[in-house]
Amino acid sequence: MVARPKATETGGDQGEKSHDAHFWTLVVGSVGVVYGDIGTSPLYAFREAVHAASGGSPANSEAVFGVLSLIFWALILIVTLKYVIVLLRADNKGEGGTFALMALGQQVAKRSSPLLLALGIAGASFFYGDAVITPAISVLSAVEGLKLVSPVFEPWVLPIALVVIIGLFAVQSHGTARVAQFFGPLTILWFLSLAVGGLLHIFDNPGVIAALNPWYGLKFLLTHGLLAFTVLGLVFLAVTGAEALYTDLGHFGRKPIQIAWLGFVFPCLMLNYLGQGALVLTNAEALENPFYRLYPEWALVPMVILATCATVVASQAVITGAFSLARQAIQLGLLPRFSIKHTSESMAGQIYLPRVNWLLMIGVVLAVITFKSSSHLASAYGVSVTAALVIDTLMAFFVVWKYWNWPLWKAAGLMIPLLLIEQTFFAANILKLFEGAWVPLAIAGALALIMFTWVRGYRILLKITRRNEADLDWLVRKLEAKPPVRVPGTAVFLSSDVNAAPTALMHNLKHNRILHERNIVLSIRTEDTPRVPRHERVAIDRSSETFIKVVASYGFMETPSIPKIMESCRRKDLNIDIGGTSFFLSRRSLRSTTRSEMPRWQEKLFIWLARTAEDATTYFQIPTDRVVEVGTQVAV
Repeated sequence: MVARPKATETGGDQGEKSHDAHFWTLVVGSVGVVYGDIGTSPLYAFREAVHAASGGSPANSEAVFGVLSLIFWALILIVTLKYVIVLLRADNKGEGGTFALMALGQQVAKRSSPLLLALGIAGASFFYGDAVITPAISVLSAVEGLKLVSPVFEPWVLPIALVVIIGLFAVQSHGTARVAQFFGPLTILWFLSLAVGGLLHIFDNPGVIAALNPWYGLKFLLTHGLLAFTVLGLVFLAVTGAEALYTDLGHFGRKPIQIAWLGFVFPCLMLNYLGQGALVLTNAEALENPFYRLYPEWALVPMVILATCATVVASQAVITGAFSLARQAIQLGLLPRFSIKHTSESMAGQIYLPRVNWLLMIGVVLAVITFKSSSHLASAYGVSVTAALVIDTLMAFFVVWKYWNWPLWKAAGLMIPLLLIEQTFFAANILKLFEGAWVPLAIAGALALIMFTWVRGYRILLKITRRNEADLDWLVRKLEAKPPVRVPGTAVFLSSDVNAAPTALMHNLKHNRILHERNIVLSIRTEDTPRVPRHERVAIDRSSETFIKVVASYGFMETPSIPKIMESCRRKDLNIDIGGTSFFLSRRSLRSTTRSEMPRWQEKLFIWLARTAEDATTYFQIPTDRVVEVGTQVAV
């Protein structure tokens, strides 16, 4: 059922009422989690953009004013207008993010559902391209401040950064609940330090405030040709992390995120950027590292430590997002099952995916070793984020037009200008393709290929399986006409379709010629909503005395659990003693065939992905001593 458009525009309000009692706690928490990434951009964004704008010469006022103007208006248009004002209102039952937006659009734009699926897959893939670069550039840029303390530390920058990164990934299995409680206060201290550092130098050259005039940015773009395009790609470094605003909507609510940005984060960021600009105008040599030059020498070591902590927070937010996005992709059938471990009994979102964690760590470590400095990494940064922003805007267009019921001209009038701005940033970042931007693109391309292959292969597999399955109602009539031997106990058969006779059931009847006293056909479905209320978890059909059909519904942000499904069944008077129940699972062994609908390479990739999938017994938390697996061979 599709919700009313009005409910969507104000859908966050209902969730926000539950947040009111802890409103300021949520504001502080959002500063720590939501703005960790964008909050570390002052470490490198202004420096790289002005260095490029100056063409290697000492920084001049034209370059400084142009870059500051472009940074300010990029933050206004992309972060404030698009995300804080518009997209935070486009919630899916209080949740945000790429897949939430995709599911929201698919509910109302049925004809465009395949396009939205493709956009969702592409958006998620680009997120992982960004997730490899973000921890690398953030931690490296923070540790590089040690070079200003003493040249002796220069050879140690890379090893220290690697130790910090490896340590960060190593502690993920212990959960982030304890660390997260320090994120908010620590990041608030970081933003206050940004503001103070900027204020210390704005008064040295108060005229720098005039850079907020959009004319300086436009003039620079119009008069510097291809160089302006290059600078635009580096200016975008100041906006990276904007997508976290929407992704973390469900954790904090719309108003706390908005208040944190408008009342605290945005002013602190701009004060720091303006301070860096004033400093460089006063002392051109400060462009070597204008961020750390804002502070007196005695404060350098404390600021390096604080900056490193802030970059760890930013990296943690990206890692947590990577875990969450992977779980959503698994639930939506875009990836094979991965092992998911819950690290908190009270917070459902605290999860740990070992495979994702270690693959991400390898990628980040390789990025640090390959690029060696934050300046080199800046060339690789931005292209994934700009691509993700463009995709968000395209999906948001369908939501604004179809779900909010805006007239087409009005939806286009809002989204097309934003799309043009973001496409300009994307084109500017593509110029850095051979300087390192190919790395996140390659990562995104590989992940998109994997997800498209899994979706296509699974559909083919499902079609083959259904072709060989019998109708359950037909089977029930045949069994009633000629009953097999009945044995005591309950048998649960997992199936993708409760109306089809499960393969494991057919093999059990064929080879063992027996049927349990009570048989339950269980199907676990993923809805196009983030979470399903507990009272709507299971639907039970008792129309047959021999077989009971149970459909368990989960949202794409939830992990299915057989014990919890059994508990939900008991609440609806279907008592199942899990200790006396046999769970029948079909274990498919896939093999190649010359008649496959997929190209040979894609067929082999799908078979390999299927073999790496987490065992259903472990994934669904079924007691191992109650499982009976029936093997079948399927040619795909």
